[in-house]
Amino acid sequence: MTDAGHKFKSDCPVIYQITVQGYLDKSRADWFDGMDIEPQVDADGRSVTKLTGKVVDQAALHGLLRKLYDLGLSLLSIKRNELD
Repeated sequence: MTDAGHKFKSDCPVIYQITVQGYLDKSRADWFDGMDIEPQVDADGRSVTKLTGKVVDQAALHGLLRKLYDLGLSLLSIKRNELD
């Protein structure tokens, strides 16, 4: 099975926006490779946090997701944006 449309290109900057359920303090930015951390309240009044920043490769993305898992934060969404 091939997935040629979703290959990670190391020469193209990639910005990810990861949304989790729960509160993550902005002071943890260093732990998350300098990603911007935005605690918010969603339309239903639940605490959510958006992390936005560059991710260098798939291993780095996996590491970020593992840290969120270790903190017990439920993943709500991941959005990938390639910069031209």
